[in-house]
Amino acid sequence: MSNENDKHWLVREKTVRLLWRVSLVLLSLLVIADFFINAHPYFKIDGTFGFYAWFGLVVCVGMVLLAKALGVFLKRKDTYYDNE
Repeated sequence: MSNENDKHWLVREKTVRLLWRVSLVLLSLLVIADFFINAHPYFKIDGTFGFYAWFGLVVCVGMVLLAKALGVFLKRKDTYYDNE
């Protein structure tokens, strides 16, 4: 059985938990900072509260779904490169 200290520091459970917490706090602070920053929106929608946070999330989810859809059309059988 491997010891927790034998693992790489980025794979340890304690480090992963810490990275999640730090990331969530940092992202929350960035969204809260939107209250104090005077935005100069070019379009009306990019002046809404937390626009860059929710827009980034929507675009990221869209890219994942597009990649999944492309995978359906581009995938090959497991034996594609086997000699026949």
